[in-house]
Amino acid sequence: MRYPELFFPLEKAFDLDCFREMDYYAVENYHLPIELMMENAGLQLANLIASFASKSQTIKIGIGNGNNGGGGLVAARRLSAWGYNVYLDVFTKLTKEIPAAQYNRAIKFGAKIEPISNPDIWIDAYLGFSQRLPLDSSLLKIIAEANKSTAQKVSLDIPSGFLGDVNLPYFRAAKVLTLAAPKKILYNLVPNTEIYIADLGIPKEVYAKFGIQELPFHKNNILKLKR
Repeated sequence: MRYPELFFPLEKAFDLDCFREMDYYAVENYHLPIELMMENAGLQLANLIASFASKSQTIKIGIGNGNNGGGGLVAARRLSAWGYNVYLDVFTKLTKEIPAAQYNRAIKFGAKIEPISNPDIWIDAYLGFSQRLPLDSSLLKIIAEANKSTAQKVSLDIPSGFLGDVNLPYFRAAKVLTLAAPKKILYNLVPNTEIYIADLGIPKEVYAKFGIQELPFHKNNILKLKR
């Protein structure tokens, strides 16, 4: 599927602190609960994957304990409901209430928990935009395995391990689905990385408050960033 292209100059893109502030502002002032935005993120991720995946392929979704992991679990639930062959790779204990609830839902919808070593598609929802370096050794091992894999790789929001330096270990996704708005850090990815932007349901007034024009999500919920 071809998504509408959006040219967005680097100087207008969000740095992570600004995006974090916008996210918090939307939650506090527009009563957008984290779980609702997680549902939106996971649905858009599932839509992106379904746009190129076949139901005969195996899909491995890497899950962490944060909101990004929750989004990955929503995608797992959605894809399983649509008849896709989904496996979960949970690299750490799910101690937070919302990701744990999303995990139980995904399992009930048919997502599998047994290990799969050679998936056709590998989705990175291990960490989100609040990640810190250095990464845990267990996650570094997973990333090294993923990067050696021939699987088609997709990251949700920001590739795990990536904070702007392509020379450090990070999940080398061919596609990145970032959330709500372009982020400056993603412009540092290698040029052939496809970057998509997903609608989270944030109102135009919030975009205006943070100095960017409303994105044309009314035409398509996923846009392709043209750098």
